[in-house]
Formats: sequence, C-alpha cells, structure tokens
Amino acid sequence: MNKVGVGIIGCGNISGIYIENIQASPQLELVGVADINLERARSVAERTGTAALTVDEMLANPAVGIIVNLTVPKAHYEVASAIVTAGKSVYIEKPLSNTRADGKELLAQAKANGVLVGCAPDTFLGHGIQTAKRVISSGRLGKVVGVSANMMCHGHESWHPAPEFYYEVGGGPLFDMGPYYLTALVELLGPVRRVQGSARVSFAQRVITSEPQKGKVIEVETPTHIAGILDFASGAVGQITMSFDVWRHDMPHIEIYGEEGTMRVPDPNGFGGDVVLTQGVGDFEVVQDDGTEPKQNARGIGVEFMASGQHRATGALAYHVLDVMQAVLEATDQGVSISIDSDPFHR
Repeated sequence: MNKVGVGIIGCGNISGIYIENIQASPQLELVGVADINLERARSVAERTGTAALTVDEMLANPAVGIIVNLTVPKAHYEVASAIVTAGKSVYIEKPLSNTRADGKELLAQAKANGVLVGCAPDTFLGHGIQTAKRVISSGRLGKVVGVSANMMCHGHESWHPAPEFYYEVGGGPLFDMGPYYLTALVELLGPVRRVQGSARVSFAQRVITSEPQKGKVIEVETPTHIAGILDFASGAVGQITMSFDVWRHDMPHIEIYGEEGTMRVPDPNGFGGDVVLTQGVGDFEVVQDDGTEPKQNARGIGVEFMASGQHRATGALAYHVLDVMQAVLEATDQGVSISIDSDPFHR
C-alpha cells in the first residue's frame, strides 16, 4: 500500500498526539510540520524526527496530499481555505469554522477543487460510541425517547499554557467541547432538526493560574454556561449543558433513555470507556462487546479513514454540528426555537 503524505499546520498543544499516531499509521506518512512561528515548528520537528516547513512550502509540496489544520479556531477557515485552494484535502481540528458562512464556503471551495474536507472529532469512531450505536441498532433500548449530555468544568486557565482562545468568539465550552458531544449524538441518534437555548457569561474576566502566563487577565467574549434543547429528526428530545462555570458535578457524560431501558455512554472526548445498560428498573450492567474499534487515544484515525476512501469524519457532519451550535447561541439571543436543515450525511 502506498502511504498518503500528510502535513501538519499548527504545532500547539494538541499536535503531539496527532504526530505520534500519524507516524505510527501504516497508511500515512508525515512529510513535515509547519507553524506561523517557524521556531516552534523547528522545535517540534527536531523532537519528532520530521521536517520543519513554512506554511507556503507545505502548501506547495507535491508529496503532501492531506494537511491537518491544528491552528486556533479563529484561523481554521483562513488556513483551510488556503489548503483546499492549493488542491490538497484538509482535516481540521474542531470546530470546522467560527461561522456557518465560512463553513459553507469552505465546503464549496473543496468541492470546486476536487478535494475533501474532514474535521475532528474522530472520537466517535472509537469503541465507546460505536458500542453504544450497536446497542441502539439491536433494539435493546427500544425507540429512543430522550438524551441528556453534560460537559461541565471550571475552565482551562488553570492548566492550559495558552488558554486565551477558549474565551474568544469561536471558543467557550460549546464550540470547544460541544463538537465531541454533538458529533456523538448525531452518530447515535441522527440529525438534529430544531434547537432552543439559553446561555450566559458568568464571569466577565478570567485570571490565568497556569504557567507561563500566570496572572494574565482574560476578557471573556463568549458564553461560558450554555443549556440547549435538541429535537432530533428521529423524534428524540435532547438536553445538552456545556459549562466552564461549574466546580463539580455528578451528571453523566451522555445518558440515553429508551422505551425499554437506559444507557450511559462514556466520555465522547475519548475513544474507550464502558457502555452500561439497564432494561426496565434493573441494575446497570456493562455491555460486553467485541468491537475492534480503538479504545486508546487514536486522534487522527479520521485522517486514516479519509486517506483510505472510507471518509467518516466528514465536512458535512462537522458543518451540521457547527449549524447546531450556532443555532443554540442564536436561539439564546433571539428567544426563539431555530430549525436546522443541514444534512450530516450528505456526500
């Protein structure tokens, strides 16, 4: 099998696991890394045994067929647009873009240039979500009635070395963590067709307590506690809470309620974890499943699927998730429910 050449633009915190998994892949060959800060690219390249390139060199390199865009969210569209315009497929760290308009334009540009758009998260391809999907398909839950999804913590300024972008437009808990939860829900339950929402900025400023910027004050530009109601095309009703304002909670990551029982789904920000199921009023029991999907941190498996022609972490799926997130915030501002017509399974 001829390997597909892959480049990475963006050498920040998340790049390490992508580099590790791409270099270990039998289908992919890491050609090089690039960053707007060339010294940072050189440092990563030296540490990982690859080449440091400028962004322009990466875009022009004929050995590169797919570029993984790991820039900060506000740069996703600009960088991804340059990649597809250069005739290369792009795989973007979530979210697809900051706005629907940019997301739609990017998909159109890729189609015009005959290349693919993929987007994180690819965690839904792991053992946890796929096991839950098999439970639903088997009918053990019966028809799904509802779902609760919850990601609540107290923000990233206590541990992340550069947490500012989490509080910029395009960040916040909804755009940062929402893609994991919403992508999993769409994979399990199908498209969302209507949303309502309510959101707030609980703290106008955040103070970084991590190094190397300890003491720096961040002005918060985006809601940090969001509650959304999701109506799925299947008829299921969902509730999703995303927050950077909660110190501690005991809510499940994802809990799905069916006519015949209840299922708890593991953290969609990981690939593994136990799926537990109760039918009727019985005790929760771990679902025994022999699926072959990864349980370890396999970030980048979506790039492998793209390279092999079995593209699943698609631009259409990422755009639907972006559409839902944008609509939740719009519903908050306008005090209305908003219909969703994007198709996550469009090819």
